[in-house]
Amino acid sequence: LHKTFYTSFEIIIADNQSESDETIRYFAELSEMENIHIVPYDKPFNYSAINNYAVTYAKGEIIVFLNNDAEVISPDWLDEMVSQVARSDIGCVGAMLYYPDNTIQHAGVIVGMGDVAGHAHKYMLRESQGYFNRACVVQNFSAVTAACLGIRKTVFYEAKGFDEENLKVAYNDVDLCLKVQQLGYRNLWTPYAQLYHHESKSRGKENTAAKKERSLKEVKHIHSRWNNVLKYDRYYNENLSKIAEQFQLRRMG
Repeated sequence: LHKTFYTSFEIIIADNQSESDETIRYFAELSEMENIHIVPYDKPFNYSAINNYAVTYAKGEIIVFLNNDAEVISPDWLDEMVSQVARSDIGCVGAMLYYPDNTIQHAGVIVGMGDVAGHAHKYMLRESQGYFNRACVVQNFSAVTAACLGIRKTVFYEAKGFDEENLKVAYNDVDLCLKVQQLGYRNLWTPYAQLYHHESKSRGKENTAAKKERSLKEVKHIHSRWNNVLKYDRYYNENLSKIAEQFQLRRMG
């Protein structure tokens, strides 16, 4: 509200069983504002279902998914997101996200890295230009993170939204982007929309047996659906590492 130049927007807050008195009081204050709507989602955490549900309340033509652990840096971030999303050939649009220590958290997603996907230029310094200047130019990627993701509502519904059945927590954004790409749109990342991302601040880590089991199932589902795409990311050189996220050369042999 105070850091964004673009003013033609509404905020839809999906309240997933908040318990903190401070949070509840804050939501009560926000709900009095004309362009802010609190939407209760009184079910167990399911990132895909929560966001699919919230979209049904959106009045605008463009949706920007924004995690509750994101913090605006550049005041023209939304101008940049909207200008790119509005292009007819573009599907999902992602932003430059930094960790609080000013290292890169997300500068586009490379599919097939690690188990499923990795973040380009992860942990590199904020002022870094990256591999062949790729950390500072608008470009296409196979996927971007939904921590801050813009998309036209028509494209979102054409792709049938997030998979709330098989991808309740992880990789739902990768799946959405690949579905959008499959429809013929190009996904895009821009360095001109900048935010901090306090990753997993509220949800926590995958540190229980149940979470690890769920995560394994989600990895298996992504591989069963997108195995051929994961083998070759069209926006990443096959001679580069599928382990390191800093565009290092792949070890041969």
